[in-house]
Amino acid sequence: MAKVHGKKFNQAASLIEKGRLYTLSEAVDLLERTNTVKFDPTIEIHFNLNIDPRQADQIVRSTISLPHGTGKTKKIGAFTDLGNEAELKAAGVTVAGAEDLIDSVAQGHIDFDIAIATPGMMRKMGKIAKILGPKGIMPNPKAGTVGEDLIAIASEIAKGRFEFKNDKHGNVHSIVGKLSFGNEKLAENIAFFVKTMKESRPSGVKGSSNFITTLFICNAMGPSIQLDVNSL
Repeated sequence: MAKVHGKKFNQAASLIEKGRLYTLSEAVDLLERTNTVKFDPTIEIHFNLNIDPRQADQIVRSTISLPHGTGKTKKIGAFTDLGNEAELKAAGVTVAGAEDLIDSVAQGHIDFDIAIATPGMMRKMGKIAKILGPKGIMPNPKAGTVGEDLIAIASEIAKGRFEFKNDKHGNVHSIVGKLSFGNEKLAENIAFFVKTMKESRPSGVKGSSNFITTLFICNAMGPSIQLDVNSL
């Protein structure tokens, strides 16, 4: 059954020409005009990639720090065996600990949006991997959330660094800021994300076909605007 949208959504969607590929400046300009909410909406970006997610050498997974951040702050949980909990909290970490934090998570207490850990703690976190893993917040070296210098890692996350990865359908869904950023900053964030995505092309993707098949941006709860990938 087709999804039924409200009057405001349909009015906003009528401003977008069906089947048209918009330039970045045109698409960003439409974000303001197609906003359907009274609060400051998050701007989403949606990639469909020419990959086979079943193949290990075609997985897309990387980290990015947008030029102007995302407009969102994340609560950080730090698993450390260095006895530097106080320093980590002073650096902006929400909660820090060692085995005590592992036990707390095992009991269902998760007061953070992203987890970081020292290599030593990773060996002890097996019993909570099934809890953090499905939530997408288990520390991972590939995501840059495992290391000895957790203060530096936490600082990068506080500045807006985050991970992106493909889903089982070969899509990557993420955010590029808030509508209040304005056209210039949003355009710079989007262009930077597209550049980073192109640089993240897996070695297993061969041939000259486009790596990015389709690319859309939208306001949260708003209609999608398709960008001309070749213009970026």
